[in-house]
Amino acid sequence: MTDIQSPTLPNPTLLIPVNPAIESYMRGLLGKTDHPILTVMENLARERNFPIVDRLVGAFLETQARSINAKRIFEFGSGYGYSAYWFAKAVGEQGQVICTDGDPLNKEQAEQFLSEANLWDRVDFHTGIAQTLFAQTDGVFDICYNDVDKGDYPEIWQIAKDRIRPGGLYIADNVLWHGRVAMVEFEDVVPGWTEAIRDHNEQIFADPDFDSYINPTRDGVIVARKKL
Repeated sequence: MTDIQSPTLPNPTLLIPVNPAIESYMRGLLGKTDHPILTVMENLARERNFPIVDRLVGAFLETQARSINAKRIFEFGSGYGYSAYWFAKAVGEQGQVICTDGDPLNKEQAEQFLSEANLWDRVDFHTGIAQTLFAQTDGVFDICYNDVDKGDYPEIWQIAKDRIRPGGLYIADNVLWHGRVAMVEFEDVVPGWTEAIRDHNEQIFADPDFDSYINPTRDGVIVARKKL
């Protein structure tokens, strides 16, 4: 068997963590029980080539949040509310998802979409730099979720980890970065982003206060649970 830890493969599409046929099967198991607005959001992402976590990861996020009875979640990078849809379902009517995004138009779309799904009243959406907004928000969180520009991943981990309650979770998307993290040669989307993700992942797994795991679905989702 070929060791994929250090291949010399310039094409990142050659390293797909989960076979597409398996992911298709997994999506089929989810059924069609979610709100129709979810399909609208997914179609918009395809039309605009806009990055969202998609349905498999969304369902995973909801499950993780429900598993720890999360009621207060902070999102670093929310786009137009796709991941917030799943988190808002999980926190319930008394919970809150604090969203951040740099584009006011994304906030407008998120309000439209999440209002249609009757979830907007569980969301507190702020426009601006996620790190600054986080510093301006008091308290600790059940979950800190990271999906900002990848070069900022190490910084987000450092500022978020101390404000997660014991038993809470740090979650980040794109931590396999289409396989680039496992390659010697690759074409980066933005110079330095792959190294930033590698640094981020290594910091998390080296932290004695967290138990960590990477779910390889889609582009890789890291989950780090703060020890009790």
